[in-house]
Amino acid sequence: MDTTKNLPVAIIGAGPVGLAAAAHLLERGLEPLIFEAGTTTGAAIEQWRHIRLFSPWQFNLDAAALRLLESTGWESPRPTALPYGGELIDNYLAPLAALPEIATRLQTGARVIAVTRQGLDKTHVRDRDTTPFVVRVEHQDGETRDHTVAAVIDASGTWSRRNPLGTSGLAAIGEDAAADRISAPLPDVTGRDRAAFAGRRVLVVGAGHSAANTLISLADLAKDEPDTRILWAVRGDSAAKVYGGGEADGLPARGQLGGRVRRLVEAGKIELHTNFGIASLKALASGVTVEAVDGRTLEADVVVPCTGFRPDLEILREVRLNLDPAVEAPVELGPLIDPEFHSCGTVPPHGAKVLAQPDKDFYIVGMKSYGRAPTFLLATGYEQVRSVAAALAGDREAADTVHLELPETGVCSTDAGTSCDVPASAAATPAAQEAGYCGTPEPVLVGFPTGLAHGRSGIN
Repeated sequence: MDTTKNLPVAIIGAGPVGLAAAAHLLERGLEPLIFEAGTTTGAAIEQWRHIRLFSPWQFNLDAAALRLLESTGWESPRPTALPYGGELIDNYLAPLAALPEIATRLQTGARVIAVTRQGLDKTHVRDRDTTPFVVRVEHQDGETRDHTVAAVIDASGTWSRRNPLGTSGLAAIGEDAAADRISAPLPDVTGRDRAAFAGRRVLVVGAGHSAANTLISLADLAKDEPDTRILWAVRGDSAAKVYGGGEADGLPARGQLGGRVRRLVEAGKIELHTNFGIASLKALASGVTVEAVDGRTLEADVVVPCTGFRPDLEILREVRLNLDPAVEAPVELGPLIDPEFHSCGTVPPHGAKVLAQPDKDFYIVGMKSYGRAPTFLLATGYEQVRSVAAALAGDREAADTVHLELPETGVCSTDAGTSCDVPASAAATPAAQEAGYCGTPEPVLVGFPTGLAHGRSGIN
């Protein structure tokens, strides 16, 4: 960054990892410029504010961000408490974003649509490393402007691009045309979005954490709205990964909650359809017909897609990237996070060296750095941006010295789009909520941490 040291460092996204990046840059004497597509910080988390995280506060707070906050008299939440998404925003991200050091450098309603080198497309190499970046942004005033910056940290997450409902990684035929019948991935079915689900035929697709929590919430809704019909489709031949081991499960909370889903299925409250790979959707005036590859059909009023997320790489078409061909993560990171073999807790510490791209001083961090792998923890992202900030400041020793203590049991979300800290069922016992993080010898976990042996969702 020597030749561009008077320029700011662009940060794409004002979620937990993006704001942590800003805090670390400030401590290094660098100038952050934060672009957030939403109208407020943590806009993606706002969509699932009703969901309780798997990990406690101690894993969800960044050290540099804490130093900024604590200098103002801010009081940290209880470290062992499990926050809701809304609490993560209200008690941490919003106060952090309101600090003058951050607020003066944060632009909301600012959607990044492209990143490139000034005057160079990706085919040009001469003087590339010393040429500033240009970040093209659509601002909320309706204007599109180019911003010249020294470096770019992409912390935009994956929430904006869910995986399709179809098989083979493709959208089902007719999926786009049926968009009005497809809900958000984590709807608040007993609260904000109640009217869209009460008394309706609801098809939940997927077998990860989002599906399990949505099914439980729908069952609660059906107690007050008995005309609500709950359908559940999974690609696999059973829902055993969701059910867990029941009373014999090594993780009591998982067994408890998995047992609840299983009992709802056995009682006929949830209609389970296995081996249901979706081939097509056909929107009708009265609902939507969902057809499986084998010809079976289901009729629903609304479909809940709990199929996971993938990174939006379109804005990076003019950046030279080297990505793992399978998970679309930085190429050196890909093998370390492959969900066939790794859970959150088995991913080794990594920083700027592993995240580096062919375009010098460009980094993808946070959930987006994991590409299609679903095993990300916020603590991982915080260590990433600490290392990246050190690298951009020229402190290679600090950048290469990475430390990360993660829960070995891997409390991973296999289908949430922002971090593997999401989601946990609010139905967990108070004891589990109090003690429910995986750093204890006998962990009491909340939700469905399917990433203990690996990170692959039960949907596959």
